[in-house]
Amino acid sequence: MAKLNRETVITEALDLLDEVGLDAVSTRRLAQRLGVEQPSLYWHFKNKDVLLTAMAEAAMAPHATAPLPGPADDWRAWFTENSRGFRRTLLLRRDGARLHAGTRPRGEDLDRALAKFAFLVAAGLPEADARTAMLTAGHFTVGSVLEEQAADDDAGFAEAFEAGLALIVDGLAARLR
Repeated sequence: MAKLNRETVITEALDLLDEVGLDAVSTRRLAQRLGVEQPSLYWHFKNKDVLLTAMAEAAMAPHATAPLPGPADDWRAWFTENSRGFRRTLLLRRDGARLHAGTRPRGEDLDRALAKFAFLVAAGLPEADARTAMLTAGHFTVGSVLEEQAADDDAGFAEAFEAGLALIVDGLAARLR
């Protein structure tokens, strides 16, 4: 095994997540996978919660590196695609929605969220509506993916997501009239 570092631990922990699911991820199991003693993990992560937070941040990397909206972008098209991109990213990992649920943006992720908020306000949405829209779309997306990942079949989740997202965007558009 390569030298144990923070990135290696996160990568192996995410691979373990994909193999066994969130409920079966443990520091003991991860240490066995890495070929180290369990206390070695605590050099890089104070406890399992800190590790799970780092895993959630790493799992969101595809969405966190998507281009931010520009002044010329249509807010409806951007908002819709941003929510779709968030959904796609959550679906990349087994239990991705559960891993992400309860996390809060910080650092660069917070800066990105604030830029998205400012874009919606610049598009004409009142600040309260822009804030509520971002929270609502985020919660709707996580909840939709959570249900999808818990289901035994497809059951039309993609179509239901698109329909719900359209309702959110149409509701926002009505606020601009």
